[in-house]
Amino acid sequence: MNRIILNETSYFGAGCRSVIADECIRRGFKKAFLVTDKDLIQFGLAKLITDVFEAHQIPYQIFSDFKANPTITNVQDGVKAYQTSGADFIVALGGGSAIDTAKGIGIVVNNPGFSDVRSLEGVADTKNKAVPTFALPTTAGTGAEVTINYVIIDEQARKKMVCVDPNDIPIVAIIDPELMYSMPKGLTAATGMDALTHAIESYITPGAWTMSDMFEVKAIELIHQHLKNAVDNGQNKEAREGMALAQYIAGMGFSNVGLGIVHSMAHPLGAFYDTPHGVANALLLPYVMVYNSKSEAAPKYKEIARALGADVAGKSTEVGIDAAIQAVKDLSLSIGIPQKLSEIGVKAEDIPALAEAAFNDVCTGGNPRPTSVADIEQIYREAF
Repeated sequence: MNRIILNETSYFGAGCRSVIADECIRRGFKKAFLVTDKDLIQFGLAKLITDVFEAHQIPYQIFSDFKANPTITNVQDGVKAYQTSGADFIVALGGGSAIDTAKGIGIVVNNPGFSDVRSLEGVADTKNKAVPTFALPTTAGTGAEVTINYVIIDEQARKKMVCVDPNDIPIVAIIDPELMYSMPKGLTAATGMDALTHAIESYITPGAWTMSDMFEVKAIELIHQHLKNAVDNGQNKEAREGMALAQYIAGMGFSNVGLGIVHSMAHPLGAFYDTPHGVANALLLPYVMVYNSKSEAAPKYKEIARALGADVAGKSTEVGIDAAIQAVKDLSLSIGIPQKLSEIGVKAEDIPALAEAAFNDVCTGGNPRPTSVADIEQIYREAF
């Protein structure tokens, strides 16, 4: 049996953030709790949303007290702020950090038995849907606005907790590429490669099926077509719109079929070194693709290669594997992604601990090739 869980309503297109007011009024909500980060407030992006509130006389309160890799404490502080705000719905504006924080807040508010947050790790048995949430991504990568997943750091244990819960999905996703125009080149590159990692990992996971395959192949094609242009010229509307759509489509797939050890290995890097998630995924992806090419997923590499622009028609599976891995490397290099872990501050002496944490990550079970701590440690060393 296969299952697809998606938002109740999704909007796409330049300027569509204005529908926040329509959806608020239609659903009878009275006050918004806006979860967004301090940089988006400083650079005026949050004002694009508060202007909509003010134009329609919708009261709101802003919460921005969270890190780029949000922590248990950040979620708990957000819960307290929400409970005293008088709000009855959440608006999450930002990348994965803001949306993940909002998901954690929304779940705990309506499921107070999970207030310690650690109990949400893995597949939590929450009973109630989260506080109704509208999600507006400002990066084209995480797909957090359409997924049933979120990631919170347990600082005490130095680990990223992957939480999987159908009750956390935002009821409304608003994908407005105008909110992405100001992304700097580095962030555009890293988040775009994050979306590519989502698409490739979920395309080859054992849980993949016809519908998820359809999403992921199209996402790969769109990323091939638009990512380089979005990095080179952030004001390229076609490229921004293409990447906004690509990351959402990739999220539609991976949220419902899972990921693999690229994510398992990226999560400890965020916990240990605060490495941006997109950078970690982008760097590790080709190394893990080599490892996973020796699995039952190998024939799918040819379709990945084709979607990334390689001419593999009539070629063997082996040629398809090489072409897919090379295409990922070429795209990564062309947009300035670091190629070695040593370049981003990873310490060789930490690799055994990183490997142990990665092996125990919830995403490991979705990898197409069975793995071990020793296997993961070897991949880290190859990438080092």
